[in-house]
Amino acid sequence: MADITDATGLTKGSIYGNFENKDEVALAAYRHNISAIRKRLFPVVNETKPAIERLLHITSFYRNNWRYVSENGGCPILNASIEADDNLPFLKRYVQASIRDWAAMLSDIMETGKINHEVRRDIQSLEYAHLIITLIEGGVMMAKINNEPRLLNGAMDRIDMIIRSEIAK
Repeated sequence: MADITDATGLTKGSIYGNFENKDEVALAAYRHNISAIRKRLFPVVNETKPAIERLLHITSFYRNNWRYVSENGGCPILNASIEADDNLPFLKRYVQASIRDWAAMLSDIMETGKINHEVRRDIQSLEYAHLIITLIEGGVMMAKINNEPRLLNGAMDRIDMIIRSEIAK
């Protein structure tokens, strides 16, 4: 709540007056944080470029936006995942939906790449999408907790290697 009151300039009473309960406040905060990341990431991903280049732009996004992500609390999916698992079980389905959407987006890029003969036809796109998400989330977490951007960059380097050597045709 302190972060929300600081960011909005509103009192706790004003904030709670606009929501039914604390769960509604938490969900609104999650949606806001997801939206902020998407607004920065989606233009990079939705460019009309070859699939491999689009995938590589995702790792560039995280390298170039490390400071923004870190200064804004880290990855909202990772943070909400922990909260949903430990304290806010109602949030779990929203986090799961975000992960499904992200994985579907990555998988769609790879499937389009298969059609355009850029991506190996034998790869399991959804499995690779989940692997990429896992490496991104782990890299963000390690870099943030240790205040070491090189840990994120190492994870992004590994994703780039996977894209070039296992996914690309």
